[in-house]
Order: sequence, then C-alpha cells, then structure tokens
Amino acid sequence: MTGVMTLYRSSIGKKAIMAVSGLILVGFLAIHMYGNTKMYQGPEAFNAYAAGLREFGYPVLGHEHFLWLFRIVLIASVTLHIWSATSLTLTSRKSTMARGVMPRAPYGRKETIVASYAARTMRWGGILIAIFIIYHLLHFTFGVVGYGSNEFQHAHGDEYQVYNNVVRGFSVWPVSAFYIIAMGALGLHLFHGIWSMFQTLGWNNGNYDGFLRGLAMVITAVIIIGNISFPIAVLAGIVK
Repeated sequence: MTGVMTLYRSSIGKKAIMAVSGLILVGFLAIHMYGNTKMYQGPEAFNAYAAGLREFGYPVLGHEHFLWLFRIVLIASVTLHIWSATSLTLTSRKSTMARGVMPRAPYGRKETIVASYAARTMRWGGILIAIFIIYHLLHFTFGVVGYGSNEFQHAHGDEYQVYNNVVRGFSVWPVSAFYIIAMGALGLHLFHGIWSMFQTLGWNNGNYDGFLRGLAMVITAVIIIGNISFPIAVLAGIVK
C-alpha cells in the first residue's frame, strides 16, 4: 500500500495516471466520432444508434446502465487527467523557482514537439475544451442551450429524435462556429497529448520518433476532421 501511495504521489506515477486517463479519453473521442458518422446514413440509422447505446448490454445490463457506467469512467478519467496535469505543472514551477533557473523543455529536448506551439498552448486549450464539454452536454444531452422554445426533442419511451436535434443544433451558425473552433483547440491538445503519452510509455526512442509523431498526427486528424465534418455538413445542407 505504501508503495502504491509513493508511486501515486511521485512525478512518474502522475505521468502514468495522465497517460492512462488520456488513453481512455482518446479512445472515447475516436468511438464517439465514429458513432456520430451514422448521421450520414439518415435519421433512422442515427436514432437507432442512439437507442442502441441506451440498451447496450441488455439483458445483462438494464436501460442506460452501460451509458452510466461509461459516464462514470469518463468523469473519473477527466478528473484524474486534470489533477495529474495540474499537479505536475505546479511541481515543475516550484522546482524551477527553487533552483532560480528558467524552465527547460520537458524530457530535456529543446527541439521536440513538446516545445511546439501545441505544447505551449496546452493550458488555455484545456480551459477551452472544458468549457466546450460543459456546453456540449447542455446542448445535445440536456437541450437547455442553443435551441428555441420546444425545439429540442427529448426521448419519449423508445422514440429518439437525436438526428433532428443535431440538425437543428448545428443549423445555428454561431453554434457550429464555436464547435469548429473548439475542435481546433482539441486538435492541438490531442496531438501534444498523444505524443506525450508515447514518451511516458517509453516508446520515443530514436528509431520510432518519426513513426510515432506521424501516428499522433493521423489519430488527431481523423478525430478532428470527422468531428468538424458534422456541423459543416449541416450548414452545407448535406445533412438536413
């Protein structure tokens, strides 16, 4: 138990927590984006997908049990990710101030992606992403923002109108613009986060640096381009 607490409080342990929680969040983003591509198949397929998520695991799991289990895991991952990142930043600042020297690039490499624009904007990008997550939940999950009176259609029994909610929500161009801007911030955060995760896992040796950096770019591009395509498709009239 003492060893676990020591690891938990150490920089290595916090980096491991940030990497694992980040891996869970990246996996969620990829699955979430892929699931949302069903809107291109039309309202019937998209609404069936929404209904299927609520009945996933039946009859072992009850109605929406899987969703709530998944939400608990996501909330825990987000909380641990923010805590570990904040704790590591504060520890680094204290160490830097104690030494009286300018901070060096993480991992001792000045010319790596860690010193890039993406790395330098992780803080404000994280804040924007947090604001976006709150708005996204209030918008598409609860329907309390971004809609006119009685526009958001809540589920009635086994009937879901998720497709219509998405189309109506993205039809408001300032809302779509905010989503696209938020995806830009998420892209920078994702790229640096995935790359840092590879470093934490010890995969960033000289033989694989180029491949892993390219892999981080591809994963980020697939998730971000997929997500940006949804509001653009609605505004362009492709999905209506």
